[in-house]
Amino acid sequence: MNPDPDFATAASLLAEPARAAILARLLDGRSWTATELAKAAAVAPSTGSSHLARLLDQGWIAVHPQGRHRYYRLADDGIASFLESFACVSSAARARTPGEVHAGAALRECRLCYDHLAGRVGVALTQGLLARRWLDPSFHLTDAGRAGLKDLGLELPGESGRGCMDWSERRLHLAGPLGRSLVHALIGAAWLQRDPRSRALWVTPLGRERLGPQLSGWPPPA
Repeated sequence: MNPDPDFATAASLLAEPARAAILARLLDGRSWTATELAKAAAVAPSTGSSHLARLLDQGWIAVHPQGRHRYYRLADDGIASFLESFACVSSAARARTPGEVHAGAALRECRLCYDHLAGRVGVALTQGLLARRWLDPSFHLTDAGRAGLKDLGLELPGESGRGCMDWSERRLHLAGPLGRSLVHALIGAAWLQRDPRSRALWVTPLGRERLGPQLSGWPPPA
């Protein structure tokens, strides 16, 4: 038996543009139907179903039946981390339409990296938390950070975090359980809002008002 990992099969899953588009859509951490994913990949539903079957067979995605629909998601955090890491060594896809240019800019500004905050806003927020010593160098929440975030109305559990390399900024943003808790708190407080059609996030006026004075350099100017 050859003990080496099967890089070729894994690479072939990403080499097909439609499958790559499906995986990119699933990187927002939500579950999507086969019809929605086929539309995101710009392929016929039957073609989309074939790609989903291939990804299921390789264990990259999971499916949850509910009523008449089957909802697909990434199989686990490890797959999401691999895809984000792979993005760091991938060249940027060339935008072909004004809509793609706008969508790409939105993702680079503020997006979900599966279950935590990424993009220019995510990196700036992480750097602000480190500068105020609300995060320690290991990306764990400090007592001062817990108290400071509580003063802002954000109560987070004492979970650990980790640094995740941001593919568009080439700097670290906050990931791990703490990163997940933080982005959920920001969305719950209506300081961030999801784009229903992608994994982009918008900083709301309330978010700029509440976080801007507290964290140097974040949010970026409107």
